[in-house]
Amino acid sequence: MEIISDMLVAILQKGGSIKPTHLMYKANLSHNQMKGYLEELEKKNLVAKNDNEKESKEKVSIKITSNGRTFLAKYGEMKEFEKTFGL
Repeated sequence: MEIISDMLVAILQKGGSIKPTHLMYKANLSHNQMKGYLEELEKKNLVAKNDNEKESKEKVSIKITSNGRTFLAKYGEMKEFEKTFGL
């Protein structure tokens, strides 16, 4: 949960869209770890890939979805609840 939250927060901090390499560094993940998490986040509709082709170079960015924003809000509420009761 923390890793997923870190990834989504990193995307938000970059304005809602981030390049995969930047996400990998911001979330402190290896390439394989990030790939696995991204696949799962895409399946859960928390992020979406945006493929843009420019000058024969493919550029991919990862965007947070409205479901991803909702997840972060609810996760923040849950963390606050934990603090309130000292859990």
